[in-house]
Amino acid sequence: MSESALRVSALDFLKELNGSSHHTSDFLTSALTVRRGQSFKICLQLSRELSPQDQLVIQLSVGNRPQQAKDTLVLIPLRRNSEAGRWGGTIIHVSHKQCEVDLRTPPNAVVGKYSLIVKIGDEYTYQPEPNHFYMLFNPWCEGDDVYLPDEKARGEYVLNDAGYIYVGQNNAITARPWNFGQFEEGVLELCMDLLDKRRLGQTARRDPVKLSRAMSALVNCNDDSGIVVGNWSGKYSQGTSPMTWTGSLSILLQFGQSHHPVKYGQCWVFSGVLTTVMRCLGIPARSVTNYNSAHDTEGNLTIDIYINKQGEHLDNMTSDSIWNFHVWNDVWMKRPDLPEGYDGWQALDATPQEESGGLYQCGPCSLNAIKQGDVNLAHDTTFLFAEVNADRVVWRVEGPGKVTMVRKQCHYVGRKISTKAVGQDHREDITLLYKFPEGSAEERKALAKASAICSAAGPEESNNLQLELKSSLPAYLGSPISFSICLTSLMPSPITVNLTAAAQLQTYSGKPMATVMSLKKEVTIEAQKSTTIPVTIEATEYLSQLSEVNDNLLLQVTAMAESGDPYFICTEDTVIGFEYPPITVDLPATAKIGQQFRGTFTFKNTTGVAMDNCKLLVEGLGLFKLATFNEGNIPNGKIFRSEILCTPYRTGRRKIIAKIISDKISGIIAEGFVNVE
Repeated sequence: MSESALRVSALDFLKELNGSSHHTSDFLTSALTVRRGQSFKICLQLSRELSPQDQLVIQLSVGNRPQQAKDTLVLIPLRRNSEAGRWGGTIIHVSHKQCEVDLRTPPNAVVGKYSLIVKIGDEYTYQPEPNHFYMLFNPWCEGDDVYLPDEKARGEYVLNDAGYIYVGQNNAITARPWNFGQFEEGVLELCMDLLDKRRLGQTARRDPVKLSRAMSALVNCNDDSGIVVGNWSGKYSQGTSPMTWTGSLSILLQFGQSHHPVKYGQCWVFSGVLTTVMRCLGIPARSVTNYNSAHDTEGNLTIDIYINKQGEHLDNMTSDSIWNFHVWNDVWMKRPDLPEGYDGWQALDATPQEESGGLYQCGPCSLNAIKQGDVNLAHDTTFLFAEVNADRVVWRVEGPGKVTMVRKQCHYVGRKISTKAVGQDHREDITLLYKFPEGSAEERKALAKASAICSAAGPEESNNLQLELKSSLPAYLGSPISFSICLTSLMPSPITVNLTAAAQLQTYSGKPMATVMSLKKEVTIEAQKSTTIPVTIEATEYLSQLSEVNDNLLLQVTAMAESGDPYFICTEDTVIGFEYPPITVDLPATAKIGQQFRGTFTFKNTTGVAMDNCKLLVEGLGLFKLATFNEGNIPNGKIFRSEILCTPYRTGRRKIIAKIISDKISGIIAEGFVNVE
């Protein structure tokens, strides 16, 4: 009598076991999540004990039109002694009616959402419920193009769900806490849905170069229904101010629910969201800040800056600009599409600045290619090279159609390139990954290799006078701003110069918004002596302009000294940032998972203006979702205090971010930590 037909009654994806070995346990998803190039286990419950004659096949498929030729449809026969190959299935244990199977996947498998069914012979198919699992890139697998050998680096650039994005200016860098939240509920599913966007074919999903380039376009919405709408206008009534976001989670969940681009973002928002997407998919990623970042629209590696006779910056004469800071991403991968020597960190930018290949996408571009000046290599190396190496040329507008070059600065752009350090809550300077030391022979060689460099000569630096701007940084919002203009004569006899200076409020992207101080006077300097002119800007002079600009408030100060006999002109500028009043965060040092605790947030308004429509935003990954407290109108000098009760659902060192926004002043931020046991 023949054996009864074999059937499958249940399939266990062994989510806990596989999650631990694949470093995916933190994903808050019901589906199994594994990494390619590494085997995972499943357990089959059968109708009877397995016999040697039984033929079981696991069928995996990904995408709408799976094909075996493209590795999007895979048939894996289950054997007790599996043969070597890219895909394989080995029966590792049989006990009565249970069969444990080890499924082997190749290190270049397509990344995405897979469906799994079990086939027995030609007639029987079993489909578990649910029948899908997710496959990610694998930085732990040596055969994967995103393999990252350093374990601590993998912990930071793949597994860390919180960090910092650096803002401010190069002489006053500020760490802005950011929750990436790649493991939170709904994020993995959303990232998988992004892979289905029309520009990314099924087989392109196996290639981290193609995939990351596509994601740099999909995070902004300029060419498609991407995630974030960019807005640098200062007017956000139709959406959310970029200063409001505490992390990527709220943005991604809003996008997933509405299926419409989220309003609004600026460079750090685009970068934070892209870091989340890349880490979620398994590609090592970090947010990177470049200070004095050039936006070269003409591709000539020269940024033209125009000022008038009063020293005020003019922004209507050129599309070039220098941002006080610009945030993009580094992603880690091999570059088989490039000559040898360009693997490792690659620059990737989701902020929509210039089109590349007809789309607003940028990178991935090898950091070594940028450093060596190999601007002919893919992708967008010329643009990224300019962001860290362009020359800054200052022109004074004398009248209609007449301008005079007053200064050329070869080492102004690309300063203190910064990212969060591995395993530590402080900044790491990675400038030397992008460029050789300023003025070194290697730097000169790299610049010479970049054929688009402008060869126009600038004016000689004056050897008659030194001009310096000195300030105590940072300035405190609501208090007077003091700085000094120091003039040092290098001449053997007294000299008289016409001194002009202007102070302008500006956005972080370098756009001047309002002039709050002008100075013009004649100054005589004794031979080989110095003269200092102190300048004070009262708080009322700049606070009255806050309605015009409240994002990353900065003060640009420009001074010019001009002499008629002998004729020369000197110019110098500096950027002054503002310090905001603090939020005091009170948290217990430790808490227990599943047990409620209390956090308290206290703030005193010392900004000098009333903070109308004030809100406190609080978020803690692993503790609670984003909470908003409407604090109403907070007059200058007044205090508010808010409390939150939260119950931890993840262990480890958990971060809470608190942020205050209001009609005129936004982005006051603080953080606190609690160790959850």
